[in-house]
Amino acid sequence: MLGRIREWRRRRALERNAIPDALWRRVLSRFEFFTGLDGEEEIRLRELATLILHEKSIHAAEGYAISDEMRVTIAAQAALVVLNLGIEWYRGWVEVIVYPDEFLPDHEYTDEHGIVHRLREPRTGESWEGGPLILSWADVESPDMEAGYNVVIHEFAHKLDMLNGASDGLPPLHAGMTREAWSSALGAAYDDLCRHAESGDETALDPYACEGPDEFFAVASEAFFLIPDVLVSEYPEVYRQFREFYRQDPAARLGP
Repeated sequence: MLGRIREWRRRRALERNAIPDALWRRVLSRFEFFTGLDGEEEIRLRELATLILHEKSIHAAEGYAISDEMRVTIAAQAALVVLNLGIEWYRGWVEVIVYPDEFLPDHEYTDEHGIVHRLREPRTGESWEGGPLILSWADVESPDMEAGYNVVIHEFAHKLDMLNGASDGLPPLHAGMTREAWSSALGAAYDDLCRHAESGDETALDPYACEGPDEFFAVASEAFFLIPDVLVSEYPEVYRQFREFYRQDPAARLGP
């Protein structure tokens, strides 16, 4: 009975928030990383995007305005991340705030001497545990396919990471996956990337990943969906873990 009620609510949400065909085609045609989705996957992507629009409040920061097309653009990219996981992986929070460009959040932290520091530095995206997800529209609409840069995938990956507590690069793993294999693959790749970055070498992944295991997970997730061939080549064990976790194979879908 409970299952039938949930399904009825889901169907009603899909009907009431249906994305117009022309708008949906326009959004998908703008981004290369949607290439290769088969008919069934695209139907599922559209349903997930619709449910995201229903369950999340995607609104503009004060003094700014966003259109339905902007909301669908964000929802479609977020839906790709959970294409084979489901909308429940975005549970526990409801708000997406969109700025026109980079924003300046206030951050406070206390150092080991008890001194409180306040930081203001420009950001293109941010995810708060249990709180809102914040995006720069200028970066949402202009992902860099060659560099593997996508702020929506990055920040929504952080939300998956936070499902089992603070963001630490270890999201909830599926049955059959092990923490040891995950940590071994990502830990080795993280150490290798940081070693090259510190030496001034050109790196396959954005060196911002060296900010910590949480950022490595988010940056590597961007690479997984945008430049999977690079991730396969540089860090094949990370790709294998991500293929099991996201239950997708973008390298096969996108090709070289």
